[in-house]
Amino acid sequence: MNPSAVMFSRSAEAAGQKLAIEVFAAPVHEPTAIEVIMTRLGREPGGSVIFPTVNFTSLHRNLIFELTARHHLPAMYARRFFADEGGLVSYSPDDVDQFRRAAGYVDRILRGEKPADLPVQAPTKFELVINHETARILGLAVPDELLAIADEVIE
Repeated sequence: MNPSAVMFSRSAEAAGQKLAIEVFAAPVHEPTAIEVIMTRLGREPGGSVIFPTVNFTSLHRNLIFELTARHHLPAMYARRFFADEGGLVSYSPDDVDQFRRAAGYVDRILRGEKPADLPVQAPTKFELVINHETARILGLAVPDELLAIADEVIE
């Protein structure tokens, strides 16, 4: 499993324990495995999916969108472009903010600082994007409170 997916899974499992929600990792390495997992989850009452950002997920996002719609599965994604392209919800670092902050590092390096001497910075600005059209397709009513705190609602 991809190292970032492992970290993502551990965080999800820890959160699931706190919320008394069953969480399990389902590593897939081929598109047919996506369909098997989504079909299984579609049969579970209250089933939903959280997708980490890994190349495999990005590459097969259209299949994922199709399967979440077919099985009426709410899905959350770790990058904004998923919600922009038809995913239900994304919560991720704000890429524009990340690039702006990186520019300061480039400036410091070009002025002679060694990259190894620069502190590692974690994202400080995150954005919640909700695709309201996808919610309608899935037959979900998004609570007004959630729509109110979203950074963007795609109609």
